[in-house]
Amino acid sequence: MTARGEAGEVEFRFDRSGPDLDLGLVEVGHIPLPPYIAARRPEDDDDRRDYQTVYAREEGAVAAPTAGLHFTPELLDALAAKGVGSAFVTLHVGAGTFLPVKVDDTAAHKMHAEIGVVAPEVADRLNAVRAAGGRVVSVGTTSLRLLESAAGADGVIRPFAGPTDIFITPGYRFRAVDLLMTNFHLPRSTLFMLVSAFCGLDTMRAAYAHAIASGYRFYSYGDASLLHPAPDARLKTR
Repeated sequence: MTARGEAGEVEFRFDRSGPDLDLGLVEVGHIPLPPYIAARRPEDDDDRRDYQTVYAREEGAVAAPTAGLHFTPELLDALAAKGVGSAFVTLHVGAGTFLPVKVDDTAAHKMHAEIGVVAPEVADRLNAVRAAGGRVVSVGTTSLRLLESAAGADGVIRPFAGPTDIFITPGYRFRAVDLLMTNFHLPRSTLFMLVSAFCGLDTMRAAYAHAIASGYRFYSYGDASLLHPAPDARLKTR
């Protein structure tokens, strides 16, 4: 170990690199399950399948975009049969997604950065859908953050490649996303702040009260919701 960060992150120096390092990590590494799961049990062989979306292609993420865990090839086919298209971005979710907000003033919170790519053809496709009166449904808060980072003040989604540390809190006006599919998040998390910005705090409090009363499962291996934006949550571009 060569350094330790304020948020608990550490830096290591290895005696190998490239493919040799990748193979070593696969051999001795562990699946980075969320802390509240890892504290209860070690990972097992099922996690290697379950903690992965069926449409994952690129290596590099530390955590899964967990709203996508609900999708199966059969569900994607059923959506396509109903005329619902799918477009894919590359998103390297970081370990910082597990970090709670530890400050009283959100302006003092340092948001973790994640690497994402919105290819030109994906941006063109999403813009065409919205121009034709269709809606963009983001699968997951991390995908939403990437799309919002790629969208300009005019609401147009542009090609994007690089890190984003966008921190979305109530008062934000959403530029790129019309609906959000997401799991239920932990309190004092940046993710709950995001969904509160999207739907309104009172709406989300009521939704979470219903989820708790009904025994819904929260977070990574939990249940999903489909959220509609509050009337004043979206940028007026059309």
